[in-house]
Amino acid sequence: MKYLSLLLTLLPLTASAAGVVYEGTEGPGKGKHIVLIAGDDEYRSEEALPQLGQILAKHHGFKCTVLFPIGKDGTIVPNAGESDIPGTEVLDTADLMILGLRFRDLPDEQMKPIADYIESGKPIIGLRTSTHAFNIKPGKTYSKYTWTNGDKEYSKGFGKQVLGETWVNHHGAHGSQATRGIFVKGEESNPILKGIASGEIFGPSDVYTINLPLPGDSKPLVMGEVVAGMKPEDKALEGAKNEPMMPVAWTKTYQTSSGKTARVFTTTMGAATDLTNEALRRLVVNASFWCLKMEEKIPEKANVDIVGEYNPSPFKFGGFKKGVKPEDHAWKK
Repeated sequence: MKYLSLLLTLLPLTASAAGVVYEGTEGPGKGKHIVLIAGDDEYRSEEALPQLGQILAKHHGFKCTVLFPIGKDGTIVPNAGESDIPGTEVLDTADLMILGLRFRDLPDEQMKPIADYIESGKPIIGLRTSTHAFNIKPGKTYSKYTWTNGDKEYSKGFGKQVLGETWVNHHGAHGSQATRGIFVKGEESNPILKGIASGEIFGPSDVYTINLPLPGDSKPLVMGEVVAGMKPEDKALEGAKNEPMMPVAWTKTYQTSSGKTARVFTTTMGAATDLTNEALRRLVVNASFWCLKMEEKIPEKANVDIVGEYNPSPFKFGGFKKGVKPEDHAWKK
């Protein structure tokens, strides 16, 4: 089915809202609202999430709102401590939250809608550094979500409790050993893997260390083969790093404080450069359908064509494009 053209509106750039909205008009996602929140210092989520939002809106009909970390001058400033993320109150109308965060310590008024959403029982997708999304100072209202939280009731915070893991370490060599996604045996027919072949998923970001086994009902879907180089054609690294391989994508559920059950999908891939890989884009799109209990509507091979131009910056600290405003990510017909 060929979907109608995309209508774009912009959120007002005020103290309470700064982002873009991509209004999907037709497709299976029509009537569903996805909120994507960027905010990491290194892997360029401020570039990745607008592209992902456009794909979900234009090709599949979802309404997608993308929020950004905003500096004092009104431009996108990903660095933690130099920006915050206005507009999180839009989560009140969200059906799915997708996070690309790292070590955020947001003001209470911005953190409250995120915490309320986490405890709502609605689904969540965490990308890459979202395993260590929050670094909230002790004694603050939402400090339990911090990645090092020592409370037994909520050990290791949002990452461990909700997504299944917090930050542990780099497993592959950062910047020199890429990741190839290999399906877990027996999961080949999982709807999230529909239209993807084992070995097609590739990204220049490295495999993260995971404490095995993952908690609760976590189900690994894709293992990360450490690649002996940074190109898709490079061979697997020989030796212990791939014996065993670490999970790089899994599903689980999260039991909220009120007893509700949320569907959760996590991948430790998801750098902006990783999303140049068609199979990884398809993985995240399929996971969005699954999180929303729409797995029966996942296409045989979901359309994940790039919308407009997409030339992501390499991952590195301080490598963000200066002077970019949220409206610069507006979809151009």
